[in-house]
Amino acid sequence: MELNLMVAGFGGQGVMMIGKLLSQAVCDSTDYNVTFFPSYGAQQRGGTANCYVVIADGDVGSPKPALVDQLIVMNDVSMVRYRNNVRSSGIIFTNSSLVQSSAERGDVTVVPIPVTEMALELGSLKVLNIIMLGVYIGFSGLIDEDLVLDCILRLLGKKPEFIELNRKAFSLGLEAGRKAKEKV
Repeated sequence: MELNLMVAGFGGQGVMMIGKLLSQAVCDSTDYNVTFFPSYGAQQRGGTANCYVVIADGDVGSPKPALVDQLIVMNDVSMVRYRNNVRSSGIIFTNSSLVQSSAERGDVTVVPIPVTEMALELGSLKVLNIIMLGVYIGFSGLIDEDLVLDCILRLLGKKPEFIELNRKAFSLGLEAGRKAKEKV
């Protein structure tokens, strides 16, 4: 088994944190091999950012695969740029608040969730990545949600004022991901 995931968006949307949290949670709770491969644009905020997470029960073929099984896109630019990097029968998770372009393919499943709007309803755009991670876990069932939440709280718990907000954001994302899975 090898799962290839790409997370893409603008810098400042928490793209790298989604990849780091997922990678760390899988490393902490399974005996799978995991790679995390970040790629930053030249700008610190607002530039392009993406990362690859590869999870395998054996050796990892490549930390940056040409085609991925799943893609999380946080903005429209990333959808247009990376939608053809997904294998046939793959899954594209979109932040439908910002992604207006279609996948332009009939051979992939698209899971549109308005994570920016959901984050605004919670009162902070800083958690839109945590919501999207929750969507991904709720839909995919890749790893036990409690293990991911523990990882979130451990790695992001340095700011106690965000602990409850992160918990709520992850829970909201899980619920949205589960509901989306029921529709597929």
